[in-house]
Amino acid sequence: MSDGGERLEVWCAGKDWCPITTTASLIGKKWHPVIVHRLLTDGPSGFNDLKSSVDGISSKVLSDSLEDLQEKGLVDRAVISEQPFRVEYSLTERGASLEPVITAMAEWGQEHLRPPEEVDGGR
Repeated sequence: MSDGGERLEVWCAGKDWCPITTTASLIGKKWHPVIVHRLLTDGPSGFNDLKSSVDGISSKVLSDSLEDLQEKGLVDRAVISEQPFRVEYSLTERGASLEPVITAMAEWGQEHLRPPEEVDGGR
């Protein structure tokens, strides 16, 4: 593993699709790949910067998602200053190693998905 850290638990031992299931469980929630993508693109970010760049996410969902990504070892949270209180989120080595996966997802989407204005009339 690239970061030299502990290997992740596999939830379907003995099946040849286990690595896919395990990876999907890490980034399979709606906002997780978007958050990882923003941190890959923008680098370390504060909560409000992330909220602004992840269009449509609520503060509660962003907070819960960041906590989940931290627990899974993909995101680090660092207190930058106490007065005023400021926190910065960044990808761990494990999180950054998702770059080819996130890039492939973006490329596939650009190739195969219709732009939103074609789907819903552009609202």
